[in-house]
Amino acid sequence: MPFQPEPALPHGTLQRTAVLLVNLGTPDEPTPAALRRYLREFLSDPRVVEIPRVLWWLILHGIILRVRPAKSAAKYASVWTAEGSPLAKWTAKQATLLQGYLGERGHAPPALLVRHAMRYGNPSVANVLDELKAGNATRILVLPLYPQYAAATTASVNDAVMAWMRVQRRQPELRFINHYHDDAGYIDALAQRVRAHWMMNGRGDRLVLSFHGVPERSLHLGDPYHCECLVTARLLGERLGLGKDELLVTFQSRFGKAKWLTPYTEPTLVALATQGVKRVDVMCPGFAADCLETLEEIDQEARAAYLAAGGQAFHYIACLNDQHEWIVALAAIALRHLQGWDTQRVADPAVLARQRDTALATGARN
Repeated sequence: MPFQPEPALPHGTLQRTAVLLVNLGTPDEPTPAALRRYLREFLSDPRVVEIPRVLWWLILHGIILRVRPAKSAAKYASVWTAEGSPLAKWTAKQATLLQGYLGERGHAPPALLVRHAMRYGNPSVANVLDELKAGNATRILVLPLYPQYAAATTASVNDAVMAWMRVQRRQPELRFINHYHDDAGYIDALAQRVRAHWMMNGRGDRLVLSFHGVPERSLHLGDPYHCECLVTARLLGERLGLGKDELLVTFQSRFGKAKWLTPYTEPTLVALATQGVKRVDVMCPGFAADCLETLEEIDQEARAAYLAAGGQAFHYIACLNDQHEWIVALAAIALRHLQGWDTQRVADPAVLARQRDTALATGARN
């Protein structure tokens, strides 16, 4: 196997530590061509679709990539912003803010860098890792923006990082964060988001927590995702002082005909409306940033279904995005996992070199 050429770094270049935030990904633009590229990469990942490769290749290339790109492009167009994809916008902002918050705690460039990448699409995990290595990042903490671990998300990020590692001659030290579904700072940030919404808009009859779905089969095969979603919901409910009948956990984004984790979000909302529940507040705790699945699937499609079934008021509670409490939580999570690595603010490398030369000269004279 050929290895990538090593970057030409001058002797004595400062060794850096990096935090790499990784989110799911997004197409480059809301067009059928861009969606075809994105979906081909996303749906070709065996972590995402666990069926025999040959059969799935025929389905993907013979049906899905012929039909779905145009439909998905229209959905993306409905949430696209002047800054591009909402997911891309918020993920980039989270990385910028995290760099600043860590800097305020004494961990700043050039010693510590924060960058972001997308598992599918751009900026890719491999390209950002190349950039970090070119900057002499010899220690890298990988922090997926998935609070709950799932093989289809967290493990796929780890796969992408290790695929890059396989072709490196000089490999950096790596650390991976697999989950933080029960982290106190993360739960506090969610609770603050809900309280702030209630303060501004009043409180609904039910708080519905909609997590991204996965095939039910994955639960029986040992994936902890379902359990971690329930733990997050329980902790948030306790923090908000909600009774069991005031909070519901549902799962969205079902794909294909297989049974996925239940109850499904939209049918649950329709049932609540037909039962006479007049107002629901809906939140997506498993998404660190607003995206197609929250803004289009929940705030548009699920909203319409609930109101059409007789519900009177549907309130969508935004994802954590750039919320102060969330970035504080991210910083605390990162710092816990960075322990033992030198990430403290340092002087300019040229200044350090002069100090070293002075010390050596003084030692020689003495």
